[in-house]
Amino acid sequence: MDHSEAPVLDALAAYHREEQLPFTPPGHKQGRGADPRARRVLGDAVFRSDVLAISGLDDRESGDKVLERAQELMADAVRAEQAFFSTCGSSLSVKSAMLSVAGPGEKLLVGRDAHKSVVSGLILSGVRPIWVEPQWDPERRLAHPPAPEAFAARFREHPDARGALVTSPTPYGTCADLAAITAVCHGQGKPLIVDEAWGAHLPFHDDLPTWAMDAGADVCVTSVHKMGAGLEQGSVFHQQGDLVDPAVLKAREDLLGTTSPSVLIYAGLDAWRRQMVEHGHALLRDALDLASDVRERVAAIDGFEVQGREEFTGPNLSHDLDPLPLVIDITGLGVTGYRAADWLREHHRVNLHLADHRRISAQLTFADDKETTDRLLAALHDLRAHIDDLRGSSPTVRVPPPEELRLELVALPRDAFFGPAEQVPASEAAGRVCAEMLTPYPPGIPAVLPGERITPPVLDYLRSGVAAGMVIPDAADGTLDSVRVFVEK
Repeated sequence: MDHSEAPVLDALAAYHREEQLPFTPPGHKQGRGADPRARRVLGDAVFRSDVLAISGLDDRESGDKVLERAQELMADAVRAEQAFFSTCGSSLSVKSAMLSVAGPGEKLLVGRDAHKSVVSGLILSGVRPIWVEPQWDPERRLAHPPAPEAFAARFREHPDARGALVTSPTPYGTCADLAAITAVCHGQGKPLIVDEAWGAHLPFHDDLPTWAMDAGADVCVTSVHKMGAGLEQGSVFHQQGDLVDPAVLKAREDLLGTTSPSVLIYAGLDAWRRQMVEHGHALLRDALDLASDVRERVAAIDGFEVQGREEFTGPNLSHDLDPLPLVIDITGLGVTGYRAADWLREHHRVNLHLADHRRISAQLTFADDKETTDRLLAALHDLRAHIDDLRGSSPTVRVPPPEELRLELVALPRDAFFGPAEQVPASEAAGRVCAEMLTPYPPGIPAVLPGERITPPVLDYLRSGVAAGMVIPDAADGTLDSVRVFVEK
């Protein structure tokens, strides 16, 4: 296929060139009605290109097949059979994928390190999750993707499961053995969905972990706005093989998606695909070289333990690692990642990718260069110089061992979320069934799900985390002084 084409961008350019006049939404009419103060911040180009997809970018019948052509080019670029654009992020894409494999009351094997968007899909659909345990590093208190053997064991216990879902890479860059997990699923005649939101760049360089489509997965979801160069909410889900019907997948997306998609986001996806096909290998080679250099320089800072293959891969850990997320363990410095991240933003205007009870992480992409990384390094050196000022400024997060993190699922997530509930003091929450998600964010992996029975160690972990700076945005009471619980009959 001719990847010099960019159907969305070309159609948008034609729209401007032809001076088409809209008597349609958006109501700002290409910025003419927009508040001048908004135009000064956002720029006129944003409003000028914010047009309708149908009866705007394309005609009323989509006769020019602008979006269809752009999606065909995307699929070809990443070696998939089908590609579908989403302007609602991978949060929508992964729900569409799940609902195309399993329905209400049916079982789906799901890695328990799944993102909250997956849990939202379980709540909306009524799918019964069969949890597959991640691989837990007890020394670093971190979960890595589940092993193929764990999926095989759960299929033996639940042969009626409709398929499986695994998250890879994780926000920490750790990756599952996708080829082996695919083989397990296909051996059962069942499809594998990969939540590859952090892996949109993987198809474009051989030194990166294996791309889900190359590993044989049936559906994978990518967030182009995360590790690519798309606009926020720009996502693509890809399909291949005959275990997931692409017509069903598209129907599920139509059910959940917006009827007013953003042409700006479509354009970003289209442009990124062309950029990657034409220049992606060189751009990613430079990014990998830069990341290697930055890792060495950060590791030279006293007390900054850069996490790489030695720490994250191997037996009972992850299968592979994306080196672009720069994960730094600062446990030895006596400061939480929350406090360090806040200090860097306050004093250097440097915003980190994620922070947890012992780590900080900076996400590097091909958009970074010596100027951005030098500023990051200067900020990290200054953090180290002022570390004594931060010690003792936040309580300790009490992270329980893995056997105490696992909770019993006693009700379907949907039933607990939508069922009768009450808000109770934290002192009364242990032993009750949760009716909400309790999700440390980022990275956005729920510690407690609707339908799980709350235990004292997990409640203590979350409450001590909040006291130390952890954010739990989906709780009705973000302080966790009280918890929303299911009223059991």
